[in-house]
Amino acid sequence: MPTLNRRDVLKTLGLTAGAAALTPTAQANEIREITFPENPDYIPLAQPITAIVLGAGNRGNVYGRYAVAYPNDVKMVGVAEPNEFRNERFAKTHGIESAHRFKTWEDVFKVPKFADAVIISTPDTLHYGPAMKALEMGYHILLEKPISPSMQECLDILAATKKSKSIIAVCHVLRYTAYFRKLKELCASGTLGEMISINHLEGIEHVHMAHSYVRGNWHESEKTNPLILAKSSHDLDIMRWIANTPAKTVSAYGNLKWFKLENAPAGSTERCVEGCKVERECPFSAIKVYYEQKKRIHVLDVPEDPSLQGPAILERLKTSNYGRCVYRMNNDQPDHYTSIFQFGNGILATFGLEAFTAWEARKTRVMFSMGEIEGDNDLIKVTDFRTKEVTIWKASAQKEFNNSGHGGGDHGLMQNFVQAVAQNNRALLTSTIDASIESHVMGFMAEASRKSGKSMDIKLG
Repeated sequence: MPTLNRRDVLKTLGLTAGAAALTPTAQANEIREITFPENPDYIPLAQPITAIVLGAGNRGNVYGRYAVAYPNDVKMVGVAEPNEFRNERFAKTHGIESAHRFKTWEDVFKVPKFADAVIISTPDTLHYGPAMKALEMGYHILLEKPISPSMQECLDILAATKKSKSIIAVCHVLRYTAYFRKLKELCASGTLGEMISINHLEGIEHVHMAHSYVRGNWHESEKTNPLILAKSSHDLDIMRWIANTPAKTVSAYGNLKWFKLENAPAGSTERCVEGCKVERECPFSAIKVYYEQKKRIHVLDVPEDPSLQGPAILERLKTSNYGRCVYRMNNDQPDHYTSIFQFGNGILATFGLEAFTAWEARKTRVMFSMGEIEGDNDLIKVTDFRTKEVTIWKASAQKEFNNSGHGGGDHGLMQNFVQAVAQNNRALLTSTIDASIESHVMGFMAEASRKSGKSMDIKLG
């Protein structure tokens, strides 16, 4: 097991925000490196699998980049995307012939099957149709989360999968990171006795909240997904994975407190570019975020040439929701959300989803009868009550997939899916449709509890 230099690591911990949560001044008996383990069941491929991307937005391009980085694993041979800018960009990147460029997902299934798999990264409300049609035509499926905004549609997809020979994986990418693999391994080891409680916190980060859930595609829950599914189906999946037993009941609380008209500052305007008198001091200023800092501009479909971006960004801020005042949108997603899940074996889990954080990360504490495990997306601290030993695990900065999104999980997921398809072996999947449906139902029931003010039972069907 690799052991890191204790002095250097503790020095590093003192400089990181996440480390503060793990009290780095505590004397660690040992500091170890979290590695990205190789799967002995993976094999070199004689030829890449082929895939069609349905939806060439952010997530479609994330999986497309895996094909560029690992051309021996997968080749993108088709794309369906109504936005001509995105369609052209994706086709050019992957050398897709014109006959296999489509405007809509429906068009793909009007021609004979021409690939091994489809990657469904369409908007959330457009997952069900292509998933069911792909299963009917015998395509393997990589399905972006959330599976569907409808619990019945989720159950229908599950039922259709069980009747099909197709492999279907849901993009719960956190399971594929070295950090969460290690957290799961430590929790499942049994070395700290019985699991008692889980406390999990997801900090959305205030600017990310404004971007995605106030201005962005998910600002209206009824037209997309409730926040707990749109943002936190990953977290529900991780809690269920760690607890290793079904959730039985949930009580949830939350509301939209800040991002609404009554909190709009005096002097603010409908758009940040319309002479807003408080724009310079507003942390959610679209001018600051998109034009000056160039953050999250992939959604604006602007040229890649930096010399052309500025004018294009300003034009988009004049015409799209991304330029609107965060206090004057027609948003309804809660900006703070707390849920309490009762799992089997007496395990209690609390989950907090918070918009108003300075960081975008996840922090987890798992309490056992003989110890405690704390993690902050980078570091894991294990404390044994009996021996008083403290072991700190730190994620490696040198591993293969760390440059992909979600801490390496995006590319880890793609590698796993490619191997499952190439070997035609569902058992290789780390994130199965059955497990994903279960955590989705947890989210649907949490939202029902939040809206009704009542505790809800959690059960499939």
